[in-house]
Amino acid sequence: MSAFEDLTVWVQHFVWQRRVESWEHEASPNLAKVIDAVIEEASPRPPMLALDLGCGSGQVSLPLAPLVASLTGVDISERMVARLLARAQEEGVVNLAGRVAPLEHLDVEAGSVDLIVSNYVFHHLNDDAKARVVELCYRWLRPGGRLVIGDMMFGRGGTAQDRQVIADKVKLLASKGIGGYWRIAKNGVRYLLRIQEKPIAKERWVQMFQTAGFADVRVRTVVAEAGVVVGTKPSTAR
Repeated sequence: MSAFEDLTVWVQHFVWQRRVESWEHEASPNLAKVIDAVIEEASPRPPMLALDLGCGSGQVSLPLAPLVASLTGVDISERMVARLLARAQEEGVVNLAGRVAPLEHLDVEAGSVDLIVSNYVFHHLNDDAKARVVELCYRWLRPGGRLVIGDMMFGRGGTAQDRQVIADKVKLLASKGIGGYWRIAKNGVRYLLRIQEKPIAKERWVQMFQTAGFADVRVRTVVAEAGVVVGTKPSTAR
């Protein structure tokens, strides 16, 4: 990885180390809908070995783990993983493990897992890193395995749908007064300069999955700005 990419990883680590205490209280109703869709599209079954990439404190990992044989949550933040494991113990979830690693550096045995999920994580990666991690997921999955990613899914304003999503978000924030206007300014700079949040359109997701080798790729829109993309590693793949 380049020095710039290493710096990006360090910044993400620093940010998420600081957000452990607040993250569980920031989930919106829309985020909850996407989480439910990720779990539904995962089609979990008891024999499955699963990975949750960017697990945070367990919004997907904790409800999903009891539905599979075992689940490993991976996050860039040691504090997030510690919180995940503490919550698992509190809730009696015994088949859940945790690993600390940037997704781009994660080492998983090829063909060793049946299911990989991720929710609201990939938009923090630049586009090249997104593609690399999707390719890694293809390698890690067994033939017939499934990759399910929930995320923001709109592009740079080049389509009517993009512009409608952006306009709706601006209107919502503006309705919140001064604090909302501050968030419009802050998020606008992030969006224009692709700092922290780097969403891509649904069509780009489909292309990325297909390029990596996934079959039966489809996107399910959950809310205006977010959806779930699903792909299956062909059963004849090696």
